[in-house]
Amino acid sequence: MDNNLQDYSHKRYNILTGEWVLVSPHRAKRPWQGQNEAVANEERPTHDPSCYLCAGNTRINGEQNPDYKDVFIFTNDFAALQTTSPEFSVNDGLFIAESEQGICKVVCFSPDHSKSLADMEVEDINKVVKAWQKEYLLLGSNQLINYVQIFENKGAVMGCSNPHPHGQIWSQSTLPNEVEKKNQHQKAYYDKNKSSLLGDYLKQELEVDERIIYQNDEFVVLTPFWAVWPFETMIAPKKNYKDISELSESESLAFAEAISKITKAYDALFEVSFPYSSGIHQAPTNGDSNAHWHWHMSFYPPLLRSATVKKFMVGYEMFGSPQRDITAEQAVDRLKALIV
Repeated sequence: MDNNLQDYSHKRYNILTGEWVLVSPHRAKRPWQGQNEAVANEERPTHDPSCYLCAGNTRINGEQNPDYKDVFIFTNDFAALQTTSPEFSVNDGLFIAESEQGICKVVCFSPDHSKSLADMEVEDINKVVKAWQKEYLLLGSNQLINYVQIFENKGAVMGCSNPHPHGQIWSQSTLPNEVEKKNQHQKAYYDKNKSSLLGDYLKQELEVDERIIYQNDEFVVLTPFWAVWPFETMIAPKKNYKDISELSESESLAFAEAISKITKAYDALFEVSFPYSSGIHQAPTNGDSNAHWHWHMSFYPPLLRSATVKKFMVGYEMFGSPQRDITAEQAVDRLKALIV
């Protein structure tokens, strides 16, 4: 690919959202005189009696967790969305609002308080994948729900309020902003080309092999050409599946393996339990065919130069567009070397 991409400022286009990211590779050479923070890498016990998510403990609402042995799911005690919200709308000149309903759940990955996904065996991660599949189908079958968002915030720097390994599922009656953008762009491409936008993109990535970090028979782990975060990655199935419920037993295990590979590489990068926000974007559950959708899982980690130097989305990023210094290809070289 054009060597200018590694030396000179340029913009890269996100085919899924229609947005641009400014890339400034020459800035990566500047000295760092900003904030450095202490590394939060403390050893955690396998069970913490003060943790609201550990097996057998009592949560803040007074309910007691069961003595669970693998994945434990419950309705969020402080849900951001409610099923009891009345339907209403406000359309008063430029004051516009609509009611929103939904169901929020917490997914505890393991009863072991000390383990993140990176520390778990592939077979145990597969249990999490199967729980995601089950919840996608269960929540999606509710007539109230038209989209199911699976995600994880890992680490205090990402706003995680509890260190116990867990993720969340927010399901709602309308499509959130990022999903709406991806829905529109994938559908426009599918209507025009009769093929999957992300599927065709993956074929091109596999052909040039410049941003592929890891692949098995079923999945690809790569840094997208348009990545915003320094060590951003995406896991996507090679087949044109619209949602995770379509995975077979062997494909589910292959997905779990891909998650294991990239999360372990993240932890090895700066020798720290690597913080990130991850999420799965997949077809809405609105009853349409959604044949244009190709599901994928993205990881957005904030760390930039070390375990204590983060990428801050401020200034130009807030008022202009996202900007990055390290190129996607440079990030891939570092992550690929850590895949074991």
